[in-house]
Amino acid sequence: MSPKKSKLIRRLNIIEGQVRGLREMIEKDKYCIDIITQSSAVKQGLSSVEDILMEEHLSDCTIKQIKSGNSKKAIGEIIEVYKLKRK
Repeated sequence: MSPKKSKLIRRLNIIEGQVRGLREMIEKDKYCIDIITQSSAVKQGLSSVEDILMEEHLSDCTIKQIKSGNSKKAIGEIIEVYKLKRK
């Protein structure tokens, strides 16, 4: 398994635990600010996963597409990812 894949899986395992913790906090009627703080941590974790995936795609897949003559597809994917990240 590549180091980046291991990093992604490790990060997703952490996020999975955070989501379980978030559910438990809600079930136990924990203080709202604490729940929001945990929710924010989950969003930040997912954002870091997206960043790693986007970096990998841009530095590997996109370059391969451009080199193989599929620059229109590569540009379309870059624009699509840019729009998704802005949401």
